[in-house]
Amino acid sequence: MELRPYQREAVDAVYRYLRERDGNPVIVLPTAAGKTPLLATICDDAITKWNGRVLVLAHVRELLEQTRGHLAEMASHLRVGIYSAGLRRRDTDHAVIVAGIQSAYRRACDLGPFHLVLIDEAHMIPPEGDGMYRQFLADAKVINPNIRVIGLTATPFRMTSGPICTPDGYLNAICYEIGVKELIRDGYLCPLRTKAGHDKADFENLHVRGGEFIPVEVEAAMDTDALVRSACAEIVEYTKDRHSVLIFASGVQHGRHIQQILQDVHGVECGFVCGATPDTERDELLARFRGNGQAALFGGKGPLKCLCNVNVLTTGFDAPNIDCVALLRPTNSPGLYYQCCGRGFRLHPSKKDCLILDYGGNVLRHGPVDAIRVQEQDKRGEGEAPAKECPNCHELVVAGYQTCPECGYEFPPPERQRHEPKASTESVLSGEVTVLDYEVQAVTYAVHVKKDAPPDHPRTMRVDYQVGFQLWFSEWVCIEHTGWPRQRAESWWRERCHEACPATADAAVEIARSGALAPTLSIKVRQVSGEKFPRIIGYTLGPKSPRPSAGSGRHELVECREPGADEDIEQEAEPAAAWYDDLDVPF
Repeated sequence: MELRPYQREAVDAVYRYLRERDGNPVIVLPTAAGKTPLLATICDDAITKWNGRVLVLAHVRELLEQTRGHLAEMASHLRVGIYSAGLRRRDTDHAVIVAGIQSAYRRACDLGPFHLVLIDEAHMIPPEGDGMYRQFLADAKVINPNIRVIGLTATPFRMTSGPICTPDGYLNAICYEIGVKELIRDGYLCPLRTKAGHDKADFENLHVRGGEFIPVEVEAAMDTDALVRSACAEIVEYTKDRHSVLIFASGVQHGRHIQQILQDVHGVECGFVCGATPDTERDELLARFRGNGQAALFGGKGPLKCLCNVNVLTTGFDAPNIDCVALLRPTNSPGLYYQCCGRGFRLHPSKKDCLILDYGGNVLRHGPVDAIRVQEQDKRGEGEAPAKECPNCHELVVAGYQTCPECGYEFPPPERQRHEPKASTESVLSGEVTVLDYEVQAVTYAVHVKKDAPPDHPRTMRVDYQVGFQLWFSEWVCIEHTGWPRQRAESWWRERCHEACPATADAAVEIARSGALAPTLSIKVRQVSGEKFPRIIGYTLGPKSPRPSAGSGRHELVECREPGADEDIEQEAEPAAAWYDDLDVPF
């Protein structure tokens, strides 16, 4: 079995953790990154090299079927059984057993001892209480006190309680992690782009229960005739050249409404599945939507382009041909948001990228799928939106863009509160770099004292540049520091003043306020999506004030860059820790 480089690294990291530490590790891989080859490799090694026995736990039928099939294909010499009431199998004597947690959680004694338990979608283990996973693992540990657990997940956090790894939990540490952006860059996942809907529901009045928006309120907000008709019209328009559109609705009534409008108004056949859909009907719709050979078994019906679902086709649903995901539901769960988008991550010959149509404000709420911010419940809603929407074409783009990369629309200058440059610099993927020039309207200087610092802690001179009505950028000049930060401060000062750099922040501010520094005409600001704060990397300065003894002199504009800033904006800027030392500043 030939593993991809990152898959090999993940397997090696698991073995290293199991040898060197006593806890239970977690592997974090994005959706569609190929967890099954890892499972097959670990199962194979455990049985053929160490004479062990392995249990693979999952929580939905699709995952059981897929895992069993992939294991049989990749490690055909292994005896793989299934323990699932839904699949009508109760295998108990195989070296590898793939089990549904709903069927197995009270049957640890029936299944016998295992050496390894591999848990797919490990974020489903509850943080506390007597859930099914916890009950089974507790019983399995009685049978074999030396049992080890390995978790696999794409989202190593829970909606309400944060990280799934804790020192005293069943999962203790992440041993390997790789992100969406890296795998897209290396050609293992499909590129993404996203658009917002033209007409939007009001999400401000939605209430939260158990960490998620209340379903009845969500469906009431989304299931209006105007919103559904507008969204369906846009879906049809945006997907003319796409092949497979997966739609997430807010409720059963809402999903049926979407299906009706697509079929009756636009003549587009749309399947619909929910928890109550009979298995035979569900299997037919999924086969037609996937476009595989099984579709011919269902009366010769052709491929199905659009498929709408309610809380069904998230975790475990595998259809590589999906090239559009339409989110017609808001969610307060970052994990659910990620899982929905993840349905379009897989590569397929028929698609060049996957379009995310977000009608629920989810990209703005949670940030990019490769850098989701998990907020504490009591802080929900604080901060600025992490992206902005083009009013012309409704593309969701990095907030730092002046021009929409899709249609060329020029955004008006952004507005931010003074002294709070909270850059909203994220798109559906993090890491995008923008460098923008701003004309400086005013500059202020102040002494900055680090919060909670001891009395003898070095102070800095804070410089605030006003570039818009309510838009300010700031930097901190380390006047009273030593070493490299002081050298940088001296370089900054020499570019603006004939006088020597003063020794104290008070003196520096007094000189600056007297007008002795060269005026700053414009600044160049570098913003990276996924990073909270921007960085000033260049300036255009006016003439320095003449030396007191000098007569008339020649004045000219000076363009300069922050010392160490690289001309190639695609490269990472040097670490700023040395420049700003341990100051209480956003760098």
